[in-house]
Amino acid sequence: MACLVSRTGRELQRYNHMGFRQVVGCIPYRFKYNEDGMKICNEYEVLVISSQKGQGLMFPKGGWELDESLEQAASRESLEEAGVLGKVESQLGKWRFISKSQGTYYEGYMFPLFVEEQLDLWPEKHVRERIWVCLKAHIHINLIRFHHKHKN
Repeated sequence: MACLVSRTGRELQRYNHMGFRQVVGCIPYRFKYNEDGMKICNEYEVLVISSQKGQGLMFPKGGWELDESLEQAASRESLEEAGVLGKVESQLGKWRFISKSQGTYYEGYMFPLFVEEQLDLWPEKHVRERIWVCLKAHIHINLIRFHHKHKN
């Protein structure tokens, strides 16, 4: 049975040597199936969630805490924000960024998560929507957004 309450507070929050808050995210994915329930070879879907603070879709992400490994934090965030459980795979990368709203500095780590179970109830169900998107469509949509954002 999964915990149905999100962690809160910053008492256990990790910061790097430069004072950046450390966060961990996941890209939840699964195989794509056709109408007959047959797996479509080499086709995947990724799970995106709605933002609590505005419009738009994102991958689950949140604070890495002192009492957990990076992989445990990635798994916890996927459960809390998206209601999925699965296998956390090898780290995809690390990046630094500044919060648009608060000007806070962050250091983030990202992992793929192969989804093995999708829960009907999860801690942030009442504040988030989740949507499975064909990986090709997700990439295409974001390339279009990037192009429009950076047009001369």
